[in-house]
Formats: sequence, structure tokens, C-alpha cells
Amino acid sequence: MPQIFDSTEWLSLMAYVDQNQSKEKTISFVITIALLAAVGYAFVTGLAFNVIKKAAEKMTVLDIKTPPPPPPKQPPPPPKDQPKVVSPPIVTPPPIVTPPATATVQVQTTTIPQPPAPVLAPPAPPAPPKPSQASGPIPKGSFQSLMSTDDYPPSALRNNEAGTVSFKLDIGPDGRVTNCTVTNSSGFADLDQTACRLLVRRARFTPAKDTAGNGIPATYSSRFTWQIPKD
Repeated sequence: MPQIFDSTEWLSLMAYVDQNQSKEKTISFVITIALLAAVGYAFVTGLAFNVIKKAAEKMTVLDIKTPPPPPPKQPPPPPKDQPKVVSPPIVTPPPIVTPPATATVQVQTTTIPQPPAPVLAPPAPPAPPKPSQASGPIPKGSFQSLMSTDDYPPSALRNNEAGTVSFKLDIGPDGRVTNCTVTNSSGFADLDQTACRLLVRRARFTPAKDTAGNGIPATYSSRFTWQIPKD
């Protein structure tokens, strides 16, 4: 009599069969991959080997010879026998006695220069005493009489120039005028210069005298008026 499976047992059997089939498929897939990898490796390896073999046939083998090592250095010849030099005996020198140092004190003197004495100017000599004047100079005649119409400067006449000139006269011991100085101008240079020039030439004085009656230098101040002459 055939065995009858219930539903539970049937489902378990189907699961077992499906599990076995999946394991077989996996194993078959792994074996196929391994075979393909082996074939590819063999192909690549054979191809690489042929390429390397052809390249090796074309290469030129160079035989590099190693240079021989240098010959060993000969040791220097032994020195000839030299006479032995006997060194003189060592004599110990006597001890050096150093005298004690004595301190030397140097005194440096510094000379402070003294300022030069001021040079005093010699005193000015006293002015000679003025001679005592007993009498002053006296003019001989009037100054107005010393000038004529002909003495009037032509330019002053043309320009109608007139005025009074104040002056100071230096008179010598002989009564002559030695110098004329304008103390107050008339306002016109021609009139001032002409007056002084004529006074030095024409004016005469009784000289000033000292107490002994001797003539002495003196000064005299006065003025002169220039008037345009009437026709």
C-alpha cells in the first residue's frame, strides 16, 4: 500500500528538495567561475610570456666588466739608523725672588692759567687851556657893503630868489676869515654858497686878543640878506 503524506510533511519535503537544488546551483556557478578564471589566466599568461620572449630576443646583452681593484700600497721603507741624541741634563733654575712692589703715588699739579690783566688805555691828555679872551673880533665895515649888485647870482635874479643867510666865521689871529659855515639857509643853495665864498674873500676883522694883547683865533656869527636890486 502506498505511503500517504499529510500536508505538513509534504511541505517539509518540498522545502528540503528546493534547498538541495539551490546548493547544487551555487556549487555549479562557483565551478564555472573558477574554470573561466583559469582559462583567462592561462590566456593572459601565455600572451605575456610570448611578448616578453620576443622582447628578450631583441635586447642586446652588454657585458660590463668590473675594473680590477687597485694594487695595494707598498709600505714606506724603514728609516735609516740615526745617531741618538743625548739630551742634556735638566738643571732646575733658581727660584725667582720678586721684590715687593711699592706703591708710587704721583701727584699731578694742574696750573690754572690766570686771566690776562686788563690793558688800561692811557688817559687822554688834558685839553690845552683856551687862551683867555680879553676882547672879541670886530668886523671892519658892514657885511652888506661887501656885496654889490654884480655879486648877485644870475640864476637867482632870473628866478627872483631872495633870502637871509645865517653864518659862522672862523677868524685867525691876523683877523682874516679862514672858514665859513651856513647855520641857517636862505632856502636857495646859490645864495648860501655865494655869501660864504665872498665873506671868506672880503671880510676883515680886528682879531680877538688875549689879556696880554696878542691876537688869538675866534669865531663870529652873523647874517646877510640877499635883496633883488631895484631898477
